[in-house]
Amino acid sequence: MTSVTTGDYRARLLARYVSTHASVAGARDGLARRRPYLERLVRAHFPSSRDADILDLGCGHGALVWAARNLGYVRARGIDASPEQVAAAQALGIAGIELGDFRPVLAGLAPSSLDAIVLFDLFHYFSKDAQLEIADAAHRALRPGGRFILHLPNAEAIFAARMRYWDILAEDAFTRASIDQLLRACDFSRVECHEDRPVPHGLRSAVRAALWPVLRGAMRLALAIETGESGREAIFSQCLLAVAHK
Repeated sequence: MTSVTTGDYRARLLARYVSTHASVAGARDGLARRRPYLERLVRAHFPSSRDADILDLGCGHGALVWAARNLGYVRARGIDASPEQVAAAQALGIAGIELGDFRPVLAGLAPSSLDAIVLFDLFHYFSKDAQLEIADAAHRALRPGGRFILHLPNAEAIFAARMRYWDILAEDAFTRASIDQLLRACDFSRVECHEDRPVPHGLRSAVRAALWPVLRGAMRLALAIETGESGREAIFSQCLLAVAHK
C-alpha cells in the first residue's frame, strides 16, 4: 500500500491524471469534437490581434492552445503540472506546451507582459486565499486592457454538483455574482459572465442548440416562481465563462 503524507495527494493524482480520470482521456481523444466550442471561445473572447501574447495556465493536453494556434494566434502557449498531460500534447503534435507549476511561473512574469491569461477548468481547484493570489498575479502580469479568462463550475446551474464534484481535486464552484466579487476585489475593472450554450456543428448538437432556449425558459420560470426574479441574467449551464478586463 502506498503511503501518502498530508498535502501530497495532489502530486500523486497529477502524476497519473490522464490514466485515472476517464473524462480527461476522452477529451484528449476528442479534439475535433471540441473544436467548434473552443474556436467560438477564441473568436469571441481572445484579443483581436493574432500576435497577442496568450498564456493558458494548467492547459492540460493543450486543446485551447491548439484551437488558438489553428486560428492564427502564433504566440499562444500553455503550461501544465501533469507529465501525462504534457506527454499527450506532444503525442498530439500540439506545440507550445511545457511542464511546470503555473503559480511560480505566473508570479515571476514581468508586469504588463501578457495580453490574455486563461485558466480553463482550474481556478476552482484552489482555496480562496490562493484564488486571490492567482487573480492578483494575473492582474499584475496583464497589459492594460488585457483579459483574464476563466472557465468555472457554475453553482447556479441545476446540475451544479455534477461539475463541482467531477474531479476529486476540485475545491469550489462559483456564481456570476461570486466570481465578479472576487475579480473586482483584485482590481479588474469589468467582469463579463457567459453561458456555455451548445454550438451547432452536426445534427445532434443542432438539436441541442435548438432545445436549449426551451430548457432555459423552463429554468427561468422555476426561478421566477421561487424568487420572483425574471432570471434574464441568470446562467444555467453547468459551467460559465468569466472574462475579466484589466
